[in-house]
Amino acid sequence: MKQKEIELLKLLEKNGRLETETISKMLNMPPKEIEELITKLENEQKILGYSTLIDWSSVYEYEGVAALIDVKVTPVRGVGFDKIASRIYRFPEVKAVYLMSGSYDLSVSVEGKTMMEVSRFVSDKLSTLDTVVSTTTHFILKKYKHDGIIFDDESDDDKRIMVTP
Repeated sequence: MKQKEIELLKLLEKNGRLETETISKMLNMPPKEIEELITKLENEQKILGYSTLIDWSSVYEYEGVAALIDVKVTPVRGVGFDKIASRIYRFPEVKAVYLMSGSYDLSVSVEGKTMMEVSRFVSDKLSTLDTVVSTTTHFILKKYKHDGIIFDDESDDDKRIMVTP
């Protein structure tokens, strides 16, 4: 992969809404070439999609729960962890699945409307899969940073009351 392609991918990963003209100036390439390169990277499935990062905690009346679930599984001969990972990521509640090193095998990111909905997913769907040995569920209480974006950064605003003699 060429250096310009990598630079383009990094720019789009940080901000998928950058206009072609802006990218053109940043990479010192003609706009037509940028458009062709983006199309090429999409066709090669190096760019899989474009998404928006939303701070759901600031959206009034939105109620939702997110959890990270550590899953220990017994790998299947010939396919390793791929088969069970494929079964898990097909559930609509699952937002992401990662193969991990360490004391558990898979990390599963799940979202639901309530804690009970997430717990039912774990008890009724996830833990009942043949090769799943154990699960540990961690509910996300607050996001501080996600995909390089800091949520609710108040570092510049000192909220302490000034004390004077």
